[in-house]
Amino acid sequence: MNEERGHATPAEGAAEGIAEADPSEAFAGMEVDAPQVGIVMGSKSDMPAMEAAAKELGERGIGHEVRVMSAHRDPDVVADYAKNAKLRGLRVIIAGAGLSAALPGVVAAHSPLPVIGVPLTSSKSVAGGLDALLSIAQMPPGVPVACVGVDAARNAAVLAARILDA
Repeated sequence: MNEERGHATPAEGAAEGIAEADPSEAFAGMEVDAPQVGIVMGSKSDMPAMEAAAKELGERGIGHEVRVMSAHRDPDVVADYAKNAKLRGLRVIIAGAGLSAALPGVVAAHSPLPVIGVPLTSSKSVAGGLDALLSIAQMPPGVPVACVGVDAARNAAVLAARILDA
């Protein structure tokens, strides 16, 4: 290579725009321990309800990870998590949220992966979880989120398992 102004340039006659091979193809058949399902929730107080999803996935032998992140308090953290989820090997994301339930929609807006929303009841809700249910079920066009019943984290895990088997 020729050196001009401190950086390498292609030698004369060398092919320009050489595309590198996609490394994911080389690893496609390898067995890995990376989690396939991400379980996220907006608050630590959501953990008791969302543990049912982790338990169901564990009983099925499906690797998963659990994270707490708020779409309102930590929007950049949520966006980074969602954008990098597929690259890290996740194939489905389960997102539990109460009240305005923005987390599933924000995750879906930043990730190509299937997102399953779990509307959660909250002691602060005047609607008993109906607010979260409607927030998750009524996503705008182009931002699909599957929605299970209120506090139905176990059903979200069963659905995730079915998606993985598809």
